[in-house]
Amino acid sequence: MEMISIEKELKENAYPGRGIIIGKTPDGTKAVTAYFIMGRSENSRNRVFVTEGEGIRTEAFDPSKLSDPSLIIYAPVRVLGNNTIVTNGDQTDTIYDLMNKQYTFEQALRTREFEPDEPNYTPRISGIMNVTKGKYDYAMSILKSNNGNPSQCNRYTFTYDNPVNGEGHFIHTYKCDGNPLPSFEGEPKLVGIKDDMNEFANDLWTSLNEDNKVSLFVRYIDIETGKYETLIFNKNK
Repeated sequence: MEMISIEKELKENAYPGRGIIIGKTPDGTKAVTAYFIMGRSENSRNRVFVTEGEGIRTEAFDPSKLSDPSLIIYAPVRVLGNNTIVTNGDQTDTIYDLMNKQYTFEQALRTREFEPDEPNYTPRISGIMNVTKGKYDYAMSILKSNNGNPSQCNRYTFTYDNPVNGEGHFIHTYKCDGNPLPSFEGEPKLVGIKDDMNEFANDLWTSLNEDNKVSLFVRYIDIETGKYETLIFNKNK
């Protein structure tokens, strides 16, 4: 698979929806993840990321304008032991709760499917990173309707053992803007990762469509120690 520029990819797509990037720094010392949300409606745009425990939660920027919290208020990031869970919905909690009961990442997601937001049937995208005493691997998942047909849920899981330095993978909910919104197709895209967290985060944020971007989360985890640094960008301030 040819590596693409994540900046170019984002600049050329006005509405990829919500996206997850997971990878490893070129120097091999950090596990990296990023999660962004976008919005077209006032309800979707009325959000910010806030810290909650070791993870984050979406929150209404102006509570008086919140019309329907069902699919937009959730915890995108939670930490369970050595695992960092990143998703675009409340399946974060499903993965956290069931893995805590010894289910696997994939088994936990067998209990869920795409979002019930007809006619888009937004895919549920999820990622999990395991960092344990110098060892690192990750997996990504997408649950989507069968080409817009909600009678069938198509489930795909992609696992990445011993990630390559400087490489990451990018998965997002929508192929592009549209009505209805077309779901992401294919396997996660191979993208480059940078050693400098501030540079990487700023490049992502400035590459997202100015009108549609809402929030961005970026975390770098030291593979040897498990210690992490986090950056959060919110358009609403």
